[in-house]
Amino acid sequence: MTDELIIQEAVRLVQDGVSVTFPVKGRSMLPFIFGGRESVILQKPGSLQRGQVVLAQVGPDRYVVHRIIKIEPDRITLMGDGNICGTESCTPSNVLAIATHVVDEKGKRRTLESKGQMFKARVWYVIRPLRRIILAVLRRTYKKYAI
Repeated sequence: MTDELIIQEAVRLVQDGVSVTFPVKGRSMLPFIFGGRESVILQKPGSLQRGQVVLAQVGPDRYVVHRIIKIEPDRITLMGDGNICGTESCTPSNVLAIATHVVDEKGKRRTLESKGQMFKARVWYVIRPLRRIILAVLRRTYKKYAI
């Protein structure tokens, strides 16, 4: 089954009200989500809020699990926590699911939506100029321990 078919099936289940545990790839959400080692729990989107982590379609056959950094009536701007400056955008209807929790390789869940996690995410966003240094260390460590 191709990645796109897997995403489409996950989105179909989410739209039917089913919570879906979805594996995440890549390093674009470091330090909050470790791709290849962790998964996210996806749920049907309700009202969108800045700071939420979402699964969104940002282009033909291109999907990301990134954080909302700006909401406008006809446009949502997203940025991966592991990105220094790159953003993506989509329409609100292209936000396909909200990631509410992260699940590690041992099955332990941690929320993405608590006040504490949202505060950490806001601080992480504000310190964008320092991310390059912190992410360089994390990526070396991540590569060392990557599966």
